[in-house]
Amino acid sequence: MLFIFTDLDGTLLNQNDYRYDDALPILEILKNKNIPVIPVTSKTKAEVESLCAEIGLNDPFITENGSGIFIPKDDFRFDTTQALTTESYNYISLGFEYHNARCILWEISQKLKTDLVGFGDLSPEDIVNLTGLSLNEAILAKTRNFTEPFLTPKHINPSLLQNIAQEYQATIVVGDRFSHLVSAKAGKGNAVKWLLNNYHNLEEKITTIGLGNSPNDISLLESVDIPIIIPNPDGVHKGLKNKNWQVAPHSGSKGWSQVITEIILSHKI
Repeated sequence: MLFIFTDLDGTLLNQNDYRYDDALPILEILKNKNIPVIPVTSKTKAEVESLCAEIGLNDPFITENGSGIFIPKDDFRFDTTQALTTESYNYISLGFEYHNARCILWEISQKLKTDLVGFGDLSPEDIVNLTGLSLNEAILAKTRNFTEPFLTPKHINPSLLQNIAQEYQATIVVGDRFSHLVSAKAGKGNAVKWLLNNYHNLEEKITTIGLGNSPNDISLLESVDIPIIIPNPDGVHKGLKNKNWQVAPHSGSKGWSQVITEIILSHKI
């Protein structure tokens, strides 16, 4: 049995245009073979739901950097006795409530004596201008449950930012444009481990595959049997170059498709 855990932006989705066309044929094969493809992403529940509806993914998904684990109510492969429920999902929260994340970001900004501008401070139009997302995509990106992205303060040492966040049982996922305030109990790797530990048939031999393109995916890649780096269009991210992991031959959905196809063929599934 294979489980595939995948980052989205720059991995299953192309970095520049967010397209996934090259992966559609192998995704259809995986669906027919009942091999779960589980997104593990910084995106929100609303964003992932929209994407899964487009692509036709019906498996669980992990949102906001490992803060939320959403399992469709008709998916009985996982123990959800400790889960909360919505209309369509059983879900596990490893993160903050969103208003708490906003409050912690404000507290950190006070200690740093600098304004940290979060998604909650930005209009959808602001996010469109900063990210290149469509207006509808920006609205979905603002529909947050657990974490707060904020404009990365270039004048603040990331170590100082991280040290202050730890005082609030939080961690900062630092990015080039945006950083994310996340609960220290969350994380992509922790969420992957939760799903695997709560899979009903624990005696079944499972091989796990993980795909990612940035240092934000390290905990995900460390949690699987077969970690795979998807290079960016200009090569492997500098934060992953010291990792002795397989590298896909192409960036984005083309590389994703090729490396997964090779694994499926080699496993004779």
